[in-house]
Amino acid sequence: MLNILNIALGGALGAVMRYLVSTGVHSILGRGFPYGTLTVNVMGSFAMGFLFVYLMERSSLGPEWRALILIGFLGAFTTFSTFSIETLNLLQSGAIVRALANILISVITCILATWLGVILGRQL
Repeated sequence: MLNILNIALGGALGAVMRYLVSTGVHSILGRGFPYGTLTVNVMGSFAMGFLFVYLMERSSLGPEWRALILIGFLGAFTTFSTFSIETLNLLQSGAIVRALANILISVITCILATWLGVILGRQL
């Protein structure tokens, strides 16, 4: 139950941070390109890579902190960070074909799912 509460707390903080960073970037660079989302995704991916290594290999913090930070905060800040670390892990383990498949399938199916959701949403 403690892990669930930590994930919820981290998720709430991550969602708020995503909003603040994204709107802050858009206020500076405008909305002609998804700069806010791109910034959040790149920041989250960097943070996931860094914190995954730090928390799993170099820190004595317990699993409740990893749940709060990696799953909760970064999961809400950007799910792209999870995709990135999983793909990097595949690449580093030599599973290049699986990593490329993950990239292609994830990007194509997510865009397709978004498109289908837009179509459905517009028809309701």
